[in-house]
Amino acid sequence: MLPSLWEAATGKPVVDRDFAPDVALVWGWKDELPAKQLVCAGKHLGGRASFVSLDVLPLLYALTGRDGRPGDFRDEELSPVERDVAEALLEAGPVSSADLPSLAGHERKRVSAAAARLQRRLVVTSAGRQEHDRGWPSILFDILPRRYADRLGELPDADDARGSLAETILRSAGEVSAADVAAITGGTRKQAAAALERLTAAGKARQRDAGDYLLWAL
Repeated sequence: MLPSLWEAATGKPVVDRDFAPDVALVWGWKDELPAKQLVCAGKHLGGRASFVSLDVLPLLYALTGRDGRPGDFRDEELSPVERDVAEALLEAGPVSSADLPSLAGHERKRVSAAAARLQRRLVVTSAGRQEHDRGWPSILFDILPRRYADRLGELPDADDARGSLAETILRSAGEVSAADVAAITGGTRKQAAAALERLTAAGKARQRDAGDYLLWAL
């Protein structure tokens, strides 16, 4: 449903390892763009590595129900490992994935899984990478609302935000189901369908019956 950076940059629908310069270019952007705070990057949408534009970020964050303070995750029900990871990043971040386990006080595999879950909840985000003398570089993590505080000062109403997100997804995909929108934005299919129905009522979308489910198009 969402546009692919790889396809936009290269015109190729599938990553082709034979085109090493293209792979290096897009792979570099994965870390360079969030390091410069040009986009918000991480496993924020459906657990997949994604870029979120800074214009769209407040809409997505509004769906968390939190207020945009750096420590607003303290109002969430988090596992002990998730809370320790978030607290470690709040105190010392940005922190590399290599250093985070020792700071959080848990073994690497549990910290990695917790960081992935916290990215889905928009608590943690990517802040670039840390190079090492040997081996692969490490991802830098930071607290998302601290890193993008200038974008999260005034958050929209959650229903308005969900409607704007549904419209953005619809413009990209051309045609979507409520399940498609819910998979990207989180929440329920009922909430996604309500947002799409509001777009229909406003003349911004058309609804059609696909048999077992409804579809919305521009």
